[in-house]
Amino acid sequence: MAKVLEKAEQVEMLLNGDEAVAWAIYHVEPDVVAAYPITPQTIIVERFSEFVADGLVRTEFISVESEHSALSAVVGAAAAGGRAFTATASQGLALMNEILHIAAALRLPIVMAIATRALSAPINIHPDHGDVMNSREAGWIIMFAENAQEVYDNVIQAFKIAEDHRVLLPVMVAFDGFVISHTAEKVYVFKDVNVVREKFLGGPRKVPKIKLMGKEVELALRPLSHTPVPLTIGPLDLTDFYFEHKLQHMDALYRAPQVIKEVNEEYAKLTGRKYGNGLVEKYKLDDAEIALVAMGATVGTLRYVVDVMRDEGYKVGLLKIRTYRPFPTEDVIEALKDKKVVGVFDRAAPNGAVGAPLFLDIRSALYDLEKRPIVVDYVYGLGGRDAPPELLEDAVEELYRIMKGEIKPFRFKYLGVRE
Repeated sequence: MAKVLEKAEQVEMLLNGDEAVAWAIYHVEPDVVAAYPITPQTIIVERFSEFVADGLVRTEFISVESEHSALSAVVGAAAAGGRAFTATASQGLALMNEILHIAAALRLPIVMAIATRALSAPINIHPDHGDVMNSREAGWIIMFAENAQEVYDNVIQAFKIAEDHRVLLPVMVAFDGFVISHTAEKVYVFKDVNVVREKFLGGPRKVPKIKLMGKEVELALRPLSHTPVPLTIGPLDLTDFYFEHKLQHMDALYRAPQVIKEVNEEYAKLTGRKYGNGLVEKYKLDDAEIALVAMGATVGTLRYVVDVMRDEGYKVGLLKIRTYRPFPTEDVIEALKDKKVVGVFDRAAPNGAVGAPLFLDIRSALYDLEKRPIVVDYVYGLGGRDAPPELLEDAVEELYRIMKGEIKPFRFKYLGVRE
């Protein structure tokens, strides 16, 4: 890790979540940004394109013909040793699916912002987490933000995590569309652009070097005139080596949590802002009998609900999942092992499974415990359906009744849907 930095001067701005991403990218100043517009992400690249047009950054901005092309362009930029960024949502992320797997398996440290949005059909431009869940097994690191401030912070941290030579993997920074992307909040940003570009990230991206044919070469595409040995990235890899190379990819994912924790600590010293241990964040959980688990914007509402229910005598706490992939299994076990009932809040559909995605991960993590809590799943907010505090308070009361044995546990139920 780089030397710990002193706390940097920051200024207060009124920004929505998309603008927070744009300002984070402004402070990072990638070599290449390629993007295609899609609601509710479009403001990100619109704002950043203004920084490019005004000459405030030296970034090469590429307007492409599709999201598939956007990710393909930044794959090429990262493979050539550049620092690269893109952003998308919903059907755009689905269209990228082929290239998502390529970017991760080629170990390219791309950062991509996702303003989460329901997948069609029917056509819906409002938030749920179905688009990210559709891509969760592509081998990317996936982080969820609770508000616009965390969006800004996560994007900056994502570059440092992705480019760490112990990791070298792409990172998705997800945040709820419209709820965060289009809602203005107070956000603290760095006053001096060099704090991120030069101090926190340490200047231009540092490409790792490898031994090849007895010579040291950069692990990046270079003209033959600039490298002692020709190098290819992403060649044909059949039965003889594919398995071993996939395991190298998996090993990098399992190394990532330590790097995420280190970056979270270093950033905290720089800004005064810290997100749990970087993987999960606990709120009034230590003495709780009932635990609520969620990620994204609804975490903020659940904090309020925990306070209200505490005042009414319910011993309830909250576990926020900040890093969803790689899944923080050990942290989840440690946080929830002594709870009586766990209510998981999923903003994604089960799609024929035993439960929705976050529930499946939580339940699986706790399965091997000799004495494990009851775990139930609430599927909420699909297509942008609101989940007001009163609705979530009803869920807490139901969890309490499950704990008391007054009603039987269920696997999952839909919260806030008309019957």
